[in-house]
Amino acid sequence: MFSGKTALVTGSTSGIGLGIATLLASRGASVMLNGFGDVDAAVAQVRGSGARVAYHGADMSKPAEIEALVRACEAELGSCDILVNNAGIQHVANVDEFPVERWDAIIAINLSSAFHTMRLALPGMKQRGWGRVINVASVHGLVASAAKSAYVAAKHGIVGLTKATALEAATAGVTVNAICPGWVLTPLVQKQVDARAARDGVDNEEAKRRLLAEKQPSLRFTTPEQLAELTAFLCSPAADNVTGVAWAMDGGWTAQ
Repeated sequence: MFSGKTALVTGSTSGIGLGIATLLASRGASVMLNGFGDVDAAVAQVRGSGARVAYHGADMSKPAEIEALVRACEAELGSCDILVNNAGIQHVANVDEFPVERWDAIIAINLSSAFHTMRLALPGMKQRGWGRVINVASVHGLVASAAKSAYVAAKHGIVGLTKATALEAATAGVTVNAICPGWVLTPLVQKQVDARAARDGVDNEEAKRRLLAEKQPSLRFTTPEQLAELTAFLCSPAADNVTGVAWAMDGGWTAQ
């Protein structure tokens, strides 16, 4: 499906990003990985489909390193046709107790990095007359939760950035969409499960159930593989006229 295309996936050495990178590679795309997880394991997993794979360790809070990442993707793999902005971090605290440096880091990595990758990748996409940008937002791009002000602000920003950029690229053969997962059992969420288990004095499975019950009516985690399939659809010809959307995959969270 994506033979001859190159995908750049940020934050792709674990979790959602790795799931998306793996599926795009299995459908024929060359893939540029990025992130701070187990790089060797991630490269081996994505390369297992026979795809061309490269890795760049850019710190997504630093514009100069982001530029180096995009340029490396173009130089090593030929182009950047599919851009998946997935890199993200989290910190939980009330606004009046939120560490300033954590606020700045979350906005930089969860929001500003997507601006930088898009501004650098879009000219090539427009020149070629085809491109796909998928911004991994969150249900927190649509609704809020207490003690997550920076994350919520960044993810709402990603949804707005997605819409504005989609309008700018609407006649260029480039679509720009956001996907908004609910609870996904990523390493980031597992930390919250572990903290709840310790706080409530329950086992891990019960902690997961309680976490889901608060927000996600399906009582099931969304999986990286499901999000990868949604990404593949948004990159397919069937989605040529889908742009500027924030697509929730959240087990009913935002339907409430």
